[in-house]
Amino acid sequence: MPGRDAEMHPVLKAFVCGSISGTCSTLLFQPLDLLKTRLQTLQPAVNGSGRAGMVRLLFRVVRTESILGLWKGVSPSFARCIPGVGIYFSTLYMMKQKFLVDRSPTALESVFLGATARAVSGICMLPVTVVKTRYESGRFGYGSVYGALKNIYQTEGARGMFSGLTATLLRDAPFSGIYLMFYTQTKKLTLQDQLDPVLMPLLNFGCGIFAGILASLATQPADVIKTHMQLTPQKYHRTSQAIAFIYKDFGLVGFFRGGVPRALRRTLMAAMAWTVYEQMMEKMGLKS
Repeated sequence: MPGRDAEMHPVLKAFVCGSISGTCSTLLFQPLDLLKTRLQTLQPAVNGSGRAGMVRLLFRVVRTESILGLWKGVSPSFARCIPGVGIYFSTLYMMKQKFLVDRSPTALESVFLGATARAVSGICMLPVTVVKTRYESGRFGYGSVYGALKNIYQTEGARGMFSGLTATLLRDAPFSGIYLMFYTQTKKLTLQDQLDPVLMPLLNFGCGIFAGILASLATQPADVIKTHMQLTPQKYHRTSQAIAFIYKDFGLVGFFRGGVPRALRRTLMAAMAWTVYEQMMEKMGLKS
């Protein structure tokens, strides 16, 4: 209804659009996130190399845990991504309205905006991220997201709830900054004014794919470190300890384990989230 739409604050609209886009992308690409987590924590003797390792693991999960096993951890993923993506987009929208009046951000401004919005979202949702990582690893028997959060707090305290904070910020903030920079700059190079409006979602998705691949490659080592720290926080008290362990046991290649499913998931998820978000914002009469 027009009256109800007019009452909604623009920042709240951005939150709703972001939350809906996060729901769609999370449901579709959860299996890739699970495979990424499992690949990063396999022992060297078991793990295959490259794409073959991912395919072998995919069939193993389906064989031992059924096809639905690929969506293990989807509950904490929803609990993290629905509000998390909403917080990211609403924070980004708010900063754009404050610092950029009727103009597109420069490359450097895009890095700052994307990184800051993701840092805010990441800190808010980190406890749920810890639960999601543990669900996907298959090593913990939590019954629910609430039960997992309660158990972690009782056994590990606040430190356990925010384990991997540094690695998470080192992964997520640069990813979003680099992603937004390439996404906005790539869109500037395209002839948007001459393009059929029907094809705009396809253009947005294509720009998102390109930006996602570059951002994923740049931040993969931080993702591996984060996974190890969140699965065994009692083992790693500092980020440097996790780095030393990964290098000792797996070498440099260890920092890129799980890179294929993560690049696929992060690239497709970000591209879809931005495409859905921008289309919904346009329908609501707002500039994203």
